[in-house]
Amino acid sequence: MTKDTLPTYAIVELLMRLAHIDPFIGDYKDHAVHTDGVIVKTTHGNISFSKPLIRQQFEHPEGITDEQLKQVALLFRAAK
Repeated sequence: MTKDTLPTYAIVELLMRLAHIDPFIGDYKDHAVHTDGVIVKTTHGNISFSKPLIRQQFEHPEGITDEQLKQVALLFRAAK
């Protein structure tokens, strides 16, 4: 999965869902695909998503639980 084949709107949708948990995460600015995941730059910092999570948001979003989202929200790092 490369940046060109990754569904960016699935990342944006994940950020919108995370806004209900932590509104400070911010809005999508850019992302970079790495071997072990995806680093998403937001208006307030960055957050890591796994590729399977993005794929799940794209293919079966209702399968992502609130508990999963809460765990992902913990990965947010505010910009300094």
